[in-house]
Amino acid sequence: MADPTERTDRFELIAACDADTLVGLADEVLDGETPVRILQEPKPQLLMHQVREPVERRPFNLGEVVVTAAEVTIAGERGFAMVAGKAESKAVSGAILDAAVAANHATADRICESLVDAEVDRDETRRRQWNESRATTVAFETMEDEDE
Repeated sequence: MADPTERTDRFELIAACDADTLVGLADEVLDGETPVRILQEPKPQLLMHQVREPVERRPFNLGEVVVTAAEVTIAGERGFAMVAGKAESKAVSGAILDAAVAANHATADRICESLVDAEVDRDETRRRQWNESRATTVAFETMEDEDE
């Protein structure tokens, strides 16, 4: 399980979290007393998606994907988020949450708990969907050359 106090894990949790959860948590941080400065406005952009081919393990560019990145500061701590798709509010909310946890804002524990809860819910949904789809698995039989 990812640890939201570790920045790399937090980036992954934020990117995978749903927008409603991120925006709701960011609203709690924006209490009117905590100054937030936007360093990088959320703007959709193209990013090259690089993968490693499985045989010779060489990297190659699969194609471009649309992402939205944002960067903010809160209490002297920088926050960054990059999310898939054209999602400005999700990106800036994620950056606010990243900075709030780094700055040990009063909501940091709640943010970390919510990010972990969202990961658990997502994993349970994936597991349930996988188990449901397994029931539709088709087993193919092959007919080998009977002359052998």
